[in-house]
This record gives sequence, C-alpha cells and structure tokens, in this order.
Amino acid sequence: MARIQLVNAAQCFEFDELLDVRSPAEFAEDHIPGAINVPVLDNAQRAQVGTLYTQVSPFEARKVGAALIAHNIATHIEQHFMDKPRSWRPLVYCWRGGQRSGAMAHILSQVGWSVGQLEGGYKAYRQRVRAELQILPTRFRFRVVCGPTGSGKSRLLQALAGYGAQVLDLENLANHRGSLLGGLPDSPQPSQKGFETRLWNTLRNFDPAHPVFTEAESRKIGVLSLPDSLLHSIRHADCIQLDAGLSARATLLLEDYDHFLQHPGVLLEKLDQLASLHSRQTLEHWRQLTEQKEWRQLVTELLELHYDPAYKRSTHSHFVHFGLAVTVQLSQLDSVTLSRTANHLIQAITESEN
Repeated sequence: MARIQLVNAAQCFEFDELLDVRSPAEFAEDHIPGAINVPVLDNAQRAQVGTLYTQVSPFEARKVGAALIAHNIATHIEQHFMDKPRSWRPLVYCWRGGQRSGAMAHILSQVGWSVGQLEGGYKAYRQRVRAELQILPTRFRFRVVCGPTGSGKSRLLQALAGYGAQVLDLENLANHRGSLLGGLPDSPQPSQKGFETRLWNTLRNFDPAHPVFTEAESRKIGVLSLPDSLLHSIRHADCIQLDAGLSARATLLLEDYDHFLQHPGVLLEKLDQLASLHSRQTLEHWRQLTEQKEWRQLVTELLELHYDPAYKRSTHSHFVHFGLAVTVQLSQLDSVTLSRTANHLIQAITESEN
C-alpha cells in the first residue's frame, strides 16, 4: 500500500490536487487556493457531532462521526476519484490536520495512491499566510495610481495588466469599489481570511525585479482591512496622479454604477448614511435628484461636494511621496485612451530603470 506523507504548509502546491475535507461553511470562509471541497462531514453533520461531543460524550460523538465520515468518503471516491490514475498524488487537509483529514488520507492510501496530509491543517496554512503577508509587501517596488473618484484608476490597472504589467488590483480582490457606494450588486465581499489568501496568492507570484502597480486605497475596502505591512509599503511608494475632467469622470461613474440607476431605492439608503457629513438640506436635494432621475447632476454634485474634498484630505496626508507624483492628463476615459496611457507608463518606467 502507498504511504501517507506528512507535509508542511510550504509544500502544499507540490501535489496534483488539494482536498479540503472541512465542512462547506469552513471552506467558504477561506481555503488554500486551488483546493476542492470534499467534506467528510457537511455543515449539519459537523454540528450534530459537535453537540454529541459536548452534551453526551466524546465516545458517542466518535461513533456517529465515524459512520458519517465513512459514508461520505465512500461517496467522494465514487463521485470524484474513480477516474484518478495510480500516479495521482492528492494532499488532504482539515482544520488542524487531525481526524477528518486522517480518515480521508488513510482510505485513499489504502486504495494505493500516494497521499499527503497537511501537518497542522488549515490552521498551519493560515499561520503561513499571516506571516508572509508581513514580509512579501516589503519585497516590491509599488507604483500607486492616485486620482479622484471616477478618474479611471481601476480601468487603468486593467489596461496595465493587459500589457503584462504586475498589477495588485485590491478592489477586485476585495470585490468592492472602495467607497460608500462601492458594494457590488448580488456579489458579497470575501471574508477577511479569504481576502488575505487572495492577497497572499497574488503577491507570492510576483517578481520583485519588476514594479507592481496598485491603486491608492484607504485602510479599509468595504468591510475588509489591508494588512499593515502592505498598507505601509503602498503609502511610501512612488505615485502616479490621474487628472481627468469632471464631465469625463461623471460619465465613467454613470457606467460603473449603472445598478444604482436601476434601483434608486438602494441608492437612497446609501445616501442616508452621509447624514453626519452633509446638511439636511443637501441630503434632501440629493434625494430629490435621485427621485427625479437627474443622474448626471447628482453624480457631479457628489464628486464636487463629497468625494473630491475627501480625496484631497486623504491622499495628501497618507501618501508620503504624493507631492512628487507623475501627473497624467486624461481628456477622455475610454478604453483606447487608457490602453495608450498604460503602454506609455510601462515604457516610461522601463526606460527610467534601465
């Protein structure tokens, strides 16, 4: 029979497939990138066994748990593993590398596969992610794209990535556009742990020999927080300032936030959250513009009276080298203009570093 190899978190990606045998709820919160969920106990079963453990006895819990786990593993073999060749090398992990992953690893090894079991389980992996997120950001030369709301920062990052540049798109990783109105419809943000896994997985694949472009962000993107080391590295990086006209910015925002135009009631709820920052008269005026669907005027006033003043305060105080930023004038924010701008930036930075 094949053997079970105990491995550490640094060896996770040396195997053909990663099998997360935790419950679906645990998997949804966070998991090792690329892992598939083959739970040996589903959410309800895990709760059932846990209740037996605390309210009856560990022995009774283990009996019930063993029957459930055996049945579930058999189902996974039938549904997921029957087509795997003898050379297949899976890595199995659970929460702490204990009974759940041990049961799956034992049965797979008895079949004849060479199986890895993650020592310390997800908990050990999580410790690795947290530790490396304090180190990885210090290895890169960030180029921070600054600019007031609607100036095309995210779109420019996408264009830069299209030319092969290293891009850390924080808003994409956080599934949020980074402002009061930044939540995406029917698309929740990941957990904090899941967000940190996304950050780590992106950074670990970058080459320190080349710059990393990212966007100026505050400490929080929606409900998620940036790791301290990453925030410090970004705020001490060289800056690129995008300067676009108010009309072009309003047009871009009307495109990006079209979902609010389809559901004005949701927008009104968001505007109510500005009560501590603006007068009752101003908020009532914005409510009327919303009800009258005067979208361009509403967006223009929100930029002038809310977003632009906040941007000036935040950027000048938080980004150490903002005063030395390279300014990029943008008369338009269409895809062609941003693509040309991205290409020019890459060439200019490459020439300056050679």
